[in-house]
Order: sequence, then C-alpha cells, then structure tokens
Amino acid sequence: MSQWLNQVIEHATAPSDFLATVRQQSRETLKQQGWPGRRAESWRFTPLTSVAKREVKPADTVPVETNTTHSVAQIAGLEAFDLIFVDGQLATDCSKLDLPESVVIATFDRLDEAQQQRAASVFGQVKPTHHVFGLVNDIASAQGVFIDVPAGVKLDKMIRITNVITQDVDAHTRVAVNLGENASARILEQAEGDTPSMSTAFVEYAIGDNAHLEHYRFAFMAGQAKQIGGSHFALGNHSTLNSTVVGYGSELSRLDVDIIHRGEHADAKMNAVYLLAQGELFDLHSNIEHTLPNGTTEENARGIIGDNARAVFNGRIHIHRDAQKTLAELNNRNLLLSRRGLINTKPELEIYADDVKCAHGATVAEIDEEALYYLLSRGISRSKALVILNFGFIQELVNQVPDEAIREWLLPKLSERFARMEVK
Repeated sequence: MSQWLNQVIEHATAPSDFLATVRQQSRETLKQQGWPGRRAESWRFTPLTSVAKREVKPADTVPVETNTTHSVAQIAGLEAFDLIFVDGQLATDCSKLDLPESVVIATFDRLDEAQQQRAASVFGQVKPTHHVFGLVNDIASAQGVFIDVPAGVKLDKMIRITNVITQDVDAHTRVAVNLGENASARILEQAEGDTPSMSTAFVEYAIGDNAHLEHYRFAFMAGQAKQIGGSHFALGNHSTLNSTVVGYGSELSRLDVDIIHRGEHADAKMNAVYLLAQGELFDLHSNIEHTLPNGTTEENARGIIGDNARAVFNGRIHIHRDAQKTLAELNNRNLLLSRRGLINTKPELEIYADDVKCAHGATVAEIDEEALYYLLSRGISRSKALVILNFGFIQELVNQVPDEAIREWLLPKLSERFARMEVK
C-alpha cells in the first residue's frame, strides 16, 4: 500500500448517501487489492512513484473563491450546457441550466428517489471493479453529477464537462450518465491544467436500447499534472456509440476506456489521437467486451511521440463464447519524431466464439526524411513542414470528428501542440 493511497482511504468520509453500499464495497476492495506495482501487467510501462509518495491535499481545503471565478473558453459555433469543475469542486449551479423539461442534470444530493435509483444503476456498475483509481474515485469523489436523458428524448445541445486544475491539489470528479431507450445525446469531457496536482476523473454511461451517444474526451493535461481517468460505456440492443479521444502527455496521464456490448446489434466506433511533447507520458488503455451476438467495433488509435516522450497503448477486444457474428477491428499506428521517443503498444484479441470476423495490428515509424526534404526544398520552414507531415498522419481521424464546430476548434489547437513537439 502506498502512502498516498493510505491517506486517501483515511481522508474519505464515511459514506451516508444512497451510494453508501457501493462506496463501502470500493473501500474494502481497495484495502484488499492494494497498490499496483510494476509487476501488474496494466501498469508495467507506467510508473506510479510520483503518486505513491505524494502527500494528499484534499480538494475541500481549497479556498472557495478559486472555484467560482474560472471561465472555460467557448467553442465557436457550439451550443452547450457547461458543467465546470475547478480543483475538484463543481463551480456550476445545475439548477440554473436551461434544460428541456424531462432532462436531468443534478448533483447526487439533489436527486429524488426515482432519480437516485437510476443513478445507482450506473454508478460503479459500468467501469471494471478492479481499476484501482476507479475505486479511489468511488470513495474520494465527495459529490457527483447525474445526467439523465429519458426515453425518446433527442438532446441536440452538447453537454460539456470540463475539469480545470489550477493549483497543487488532489481532485476527484465523478459523473454518471443514463440514456434511455431511443434517446440520443452529445457529451464532451475535457481536462485542463499543468500544475503539480493529482486528479481522477471518471464518467460512466448506460446507453439504452436503440439509443445513440456522440462522445468526446479531450485529455489536455500538461506539465507537472498527474491525472488518471476513465470513460466507461455499457451498450444496449441496437445502440450506437461514436467516441473521439484526444490526449496530450504530462508528468502522468492515463486514460482507460471500457466498452461493454450488453445488447445485441450494438455498434461502437472509437478514434483516438495522442500527441506527446518532450519528456511527457501518456497511457491509453482500451478494453472492448463483446458479450452477445451481432456486435460491431471499430477502433483506430494514432500517436505522435516527441523527443524523450513515452507513450503506452494497450487495446484489448474480448469476444465471449456467446458473441457469434461479431465484427471487430483494432488498429494502432505511431509516429516517432525522435529515436529517443518510446512507444509500448500491445493490441490484443481474445476470442472464444468461432463465427466472428476480427483483425488487429500495430505499426511504429519515423518521419519520412524524403518527404521532409521535399517540403524543405520548396521553401517551407522545418517547423511548418513537420506540422504538414504530422497533420497528414492524423488527418484521416480528425476529418472523422462528427461535429464541425469541434473539428474546426481542434485544428489550431493541434497546430499549436505540434509546434511544441518539434525536435530541435
């Protein structure tokens, strides 16, 4: 057990709300499971020393005024309901959101009995129970937000959940999302900050039969920030998920994505791009569980790794015995800007059904020197030439971003990121 984890368990208040049973179970599991060492396969390439020795600095010790004055940059052309967490505390008054009458966005302590039951069916019921930092989030997220889009509701306006870390603090945020039958929603999760902090941010999604979710997760932590988080999805019959992930590196940045096909004919698509500047670390673990027949999954992940940066990609697709007629494909491609960059990539297929069509692959390459020379010989500066080549590597995935406003907003942000990644 690490010093940090011991202090997290000690500091977490005794559960007393409608989620008390789940929180208490998580506390006991943490005590038994302990700290993940380097021998743990899922943490073999991601050292946790900086977290293990950290002194806990709870978010509830942060002065209130720092949590109410931060504004998040708007995305031109995008209308959204903004939920803003600053240093682990919710700065948004959910009661002032101009929501459709049947849609619920509220903190756990403001839910009525029926809403509590729906929230309890999501909280801790989608993400894996073995995830150490998910368990930490169970007990350390003193408050959370429940989003409920009832059956048949098509919510056109985006829900944007932003986690901003401004100072050295331990921050734990939690959101539970329920999409009813035939419902649809668009949700963007975003994290920002570069201070020497430690944060966890987990969102669980229960997607009902014939429901559709357009999802984004932008892990924009940088500098000395340490964040470990997850987006976890349970798909019903004929439901669809289209997810876009963009990750930067920092002192420690880890994202887990779990997609569970709990219904037949569910369709999941995930595109991921990770961009690491000098000396940064980013770890992306994805796990797809096909438990029933006729499901489809398409996952594409592309990474650009700068000088002395380290990336980890572990993509697993698990086809259960009853999941006949499954169609699943996983592809990971990586571009090293320097021979001092490092990528540990591990695509996995675990198949127990015999009537499936599955494929997986991974590649690692360097900048094409001939292509770079061609651009330089045409009078293009080295920095611009590298941006052009980098964009070419990820352009296919960027072009597939469903929302035009988000796509146009991402382009200059990625250009700025590439400028920081140039090897001098």
